[in-house]
Amino acid sequence: MTTMTTSTAAFSLAGRSLRISRRSPDALIAALMLPVMLMLIFVYFFGGAIDTGTEYVTYVVPGAMLLCAGFGAASTAVSVADDMKNGIVDRFRSLDIGGIPILAAHVTASVLRNLLSTVLVLAVALAIGFRPQAGPLAFLAAAGLLLAYITAISWLAAVLGLLAKSPEAAGGFTFLMMFLPYPSSAFVPIHTMPTWLHGFAEHQPLTPVIESLRALLLAQSAGNSPWVALAWCAGITAVAVALAGILFRGRTR
Repeated sequence: MTTMTTSTAAFSLAGRSLRISRRSPDALIAALMLPVMLMLIFVYFFGGAIDTGTEYVTYVVPGAMLLCAGFGAASTAVSVADDMKNGIVDRFRSLDIGGIPILAAHVTASVLRNLLSTVLVLAVALAIGFRPQAGPLAFLAAAGLLLAYITAISWLAAVLGLLAKSPEAAGGFTFLMMFLPYPSSAFVPIHTMPTWLHGFAEHQPLTPVIESLRALLLAQSAGNSPWVALAWCAGITAVAVALAGILFRGRTR
């Protein structure tokens, strides 16, 4: 299959994935609304008790965006596992469509869904007091970093969907992706956590992404955090794509 044909197949199948999402409005609404509800809970229930040195809504928005991406990726893992189980993949392969286009379609649909939910989170954040200070270049840099993270976590979700034997198991496997924002700087400063947790919270992949988004959106110094964040995103994407190809071939022999 040529590069152009591969790209065309991936985008065509991505349209199929989006249409399937429309047929499950309850799951789509949950994926869109749950991160918003969690952000509102943190801001209005816990924000007054947490000292971050700034308005809590300003502090929490980057973490809410990544939490949103985790929920969106969970549906990607489930949809990949469902395709592997229901036999549709065999039909695609009979049309000479390889594994990477099939999985890239799920990832593309995941990225589009996540961008929509991220815009929703940002709109609600603006309505409740979030005021970004980023200029055009900083805003574009933040958007590019967020896109890199969403792409990485979507490919990782595809890998989990291939590892799972059922859609239900895939949903369970993605719990880690939805949990990771909590032991990071997403919702509270790391120095307020127990000492034994500091090392993990400071060096896990999400912390540099969150710190970079926060600095870029608030026009603060980001240091080397964006480069560390991009390195994490590129590494996760590269490993996930390679693993997805290997696992797909193993599942379809």
